[in-house]
Amino acid sequence: MMRLIIVIVLMTALFGCATTSLPPVTSKDFVFEDDEKRLWNRSEEEEQTIAKSGILYQDRELETYLNGVARKLEPPEAYQRIPFQIHVLKNPYCNAFAYPNGHIYVHTGILARIDNEAQLATLLAHEMTHATHRHQVREFRGMLNKSAMFASTRSVLGGLPGIGDLTTVLGEIGTKASLSGHSRDLETEADMVGINLVVKAGYDPREAPKLFQHLKDEMEEEEQKEPFFFGSHPRLKERSENYSDYLKDLGSKAGGVTNAETFRKKVARVIIDNSLMDFRAGRFAQTQRSAEKYLTIRPKDGRGYYLLGEIARQKGEERDLTEAKKLFQRSVSVDPSYPDAYKGLGLLYFKEGKKSQAEKAFKSYLAKAPSAPDRSYIQDYLAQCN
Repeated sequence: MMRLIIVIVLMTALFGCATTSLPPVTSKDFVFEDDEKRLWNRSEEEEQTIAKSGILYQDRELETYLNGVARKLEPPEAYQRIPFQIHVLKNPYCNAFAYPNGHIYVHTGILARIDNEAQLATLLAHEMTHATHRHQVREFRGMLNKSAMFASTRSVLGGLPGIGDLTTVLGEIGTKASLSGHSRDLETEADMVGINLVVKAGYDPREAPKLFQHLKDEMEEEEQKEPFFFGSHPRLKERSENYSDYLKDLGSKAGGVTNAETFRKKVARVIIDNSLMDFRAGRFAQTQRSAEKYLTIRPKDGRGYYLLGEIARQKGEERDLTEAKKLFQRSVSVDPSYPDAYKGLGLLYFKEGKKSQAEKAFKSYLAKAPSAPDRSYIQDYLAQCN
């Protein structure tokens, strides 16, 4: 983690010296400049790599929804020059970042933690402002020896779990935007311009500081060390404070929609899928939080109960194992077609020495998941049940 801190400090120092002034793309004085064109071309190359990498989260309905929210936020004059496109990356860490040409990438991890559409709008508007106000080109003009810097950065990051593969796919522009964001002044500009877009679109700006305070509290509670920009404690604190100051100025005029129920329905699949990613990464506190959240949306989906049961089973204490059995049984009762809960029950029964019950559960698992990758592993258990 110390390597990561050093890299981010160096990158922030390097990129924080941007002094180039450029009008936003909405300005009548806007001119698409040569170095900016090159930056866009490089961005498109990186985006093509991402598209072929297998790290995109495939959900057309979700992408349509996210792009619809972005369209509500984007000024018409901006759309003529930057028609934003929102994509989702399969990554359980909290993050989002924008390329200068308007392609925005949002991690499943942050979508799973957002509570409503107003908070989503805050996140998207912030990233959209980085593009409309040309933050990348402003910073890249002040950058020296960028190839050497990125080469060393990616070399250092390559050994960090959950980060190296992603930074390799993202390339130079995506890595910088994803890990260190922009200078403090440009991030503040993105906050202020973005929150005005949120208000103009009719969303409740009071949700803005809640989003980043919520993420900050979760990090502190679980002592997380998340590697990306939106997982940085100081950055989350800055975002929350900027939005709180804005609300003080707005006073009693603050108000608007949150569209919480619509948001929850649209991201339900992301929540459970991201919970599975967290579980596989050994992030059990995050898994439990997301699984519980998912069950408030879809209480008859066995996957949520199964994940909670697995967390309890992993703890291994007698009372935890009793709770795990109840949760696996609940999973089977609400969704008899979901196979994994049967495996969980089989493992518990086997440990208790109840081999006939274990055999029945294991056979049910294999019948419902005939191509299960752990089939031979379960067959070994079955052989011991006879």
